[in-house]
Amino acid sequence: MAPRPRSRRLRRTLLAALVAASVAVPVAGAARPAAVPAPAPAPLAPLRDTAPATLAERYTTGRAGILAAERTATAHGDHRRAANLRAMAAPARHFLSFDGRDGGRTVEVLGDLSHAERIAVLIPGSDTNLDSYGRLRDGARALQRQLGDRAAVVAWLGYRTPTLLSTDTISPGLADSAAPALRGFVRELRAAAPTARLSLLCHSYGSVVCGSAAPGLDVADIVLFGSPGTGRDNAAALRTRATVWAGRGADDWIGDIPHARIPLHFTSVGFGTDPVSPAFGARVFPAGDGGHSDYLKPGSTSLTNIARIVSGRTPEGTTR
Repeated sequence: MAPRPRSRRLRRTLLAALVAASVAVPVAGAARPAAVPAPAPAPLAPLRDTAPATLAERYTTGRAGILAAERTATAHGDHRRAANLRAMAAPARHFLSFDGRDGGRTVEVLGDLSHAERIAVLIPGSDTNLDSYGRLRDGARALQRQLGDRAAVVAWLGYRTPTLLSTDTISPGLADSAAPALRGFVRELRAAAPTARLSLLCHSYGSVVCGSAAPGLDVADIVLFGSPGTGRDNAAALRTRATVWAGRGADDWIGDIPHARIPLHFTSVGFGTDPVSPAFGARVFPAGDGGHSDYLKPGSTSLTNIARIVSGRTPEGTTR
């Protein structure tokens, strides 16, 4: 009988290694982690309403913080970061908050938040930081254009995202740390825009953040796409009244990773049940033939259907 516990430990170790390899191998050569200094941001009062004057004040504070970070990056000799920050500080860009430290924490608004009847909060996945922020903004901008007037998209980079070639990508640690900030932001946004239809859009590791933050959030929809799992066994375990949706592109490599969650001594490895499987219990929407980074690509099936969900409409081709 003695070998049995050792055999179980071996199986768990091998499965953990398989999950790690499945996540890391397809993305070898991903962007480096950011480590450029930046000043501490000015303290912000809670967002109490979305009146134009209130938003203008927040946007002005955000722009000042970006320009201060740009000056620090220039002095540090990181001209790529400085150029990215100068672009972010353009007068047409609108940031509810900005913190340039530790890779960056930003909350950018695309569209007119003052008059928005539909608000989508987009939570990104691994390796999203100030050096790679353009990918997140491009997707948010494409979605806002698809949604049209009376809709706003909030690109929420409110946490330190994992680096794809690190073990953080297979552990819920960073997601659990991010969840209080996401819950707080959603509560603040709900209080400031009480009549708007609010949706969470959770890409890749962002799905794990949403899974940790979901209980009790006052949102209409939680949309998981390109998801490795949520860290929960099923949609019911998210403890939310929101409709939970899941979609995966046919060419998304994340569908090939092992969908398992292995408890270890101080953490766990993997994120549990596949969100597009019947066992998870989400409403599955067609996401087309795209890959892991294609969900918000203009003209794609996935972008069309995600926009329909945000608008309170049934996705095209949905069967259950």
